[in-house]
Amino acid sequence: MSKNQSSAPAKFDAREASKFFFRGGHTGWLGLKFSDQGENWVELELPWREDLLGEADRAVLASGPIVSLMDMASGMAIWQTMKDFAPVATLDLRVDYQRPARERSAVWGRVECYRTTRSAAFVRGIAHDGDIDDPVAHIAGVFMTIAADPRQGKVPSSDGSASEAGTGDE
Repeated sequence: MSKNQSSAPAKFDAREASKFFFRGGHTGWLGLKFSDQGENWVELELPWREDLLGEADRAVLASGPIVSLMDMASGMAIWQTMKDFAPVATLDLRVDYQRPARERSAVWGRVECYRTTRSAAFVRGIAHDGDIDDPVAHIAGVFMTIAADPRQGKVPSSDGSASEAGTGDE
């Protein structure tokens, strides 16, 4: 092994990952931007754009893009907490709107992952338009952590070998 190689896998870093995640796809189209991070939290920005309005006569971001912002921030907070990029699936994401965002304002989503188990991760967060003490919405969510790629039919074991994956119906 050379000096520049390491046997330990790289830890997940939301700032670096956002450079890849936000290049294309849905998050790229929305224009999401990385804002900040901590040990168990991530904050992303959804810039204001006229084509993301909820109502034609009000210059306020629609709720759908805000939900997408919070879902992505949730996933990234989970990976930041786990220090690893592994598949997760949204099981439940509750969004409690407090008020509309201000006209022509970006919205920031700050989400923390406050608990992980063998098969689930729990998040909570706030969407705000510049004042975190005056939130647009609060969220709470549960995500399923996926230990195997079901398309491969194998479940990794602790010794690195693989066993056949069951359907769960056995």
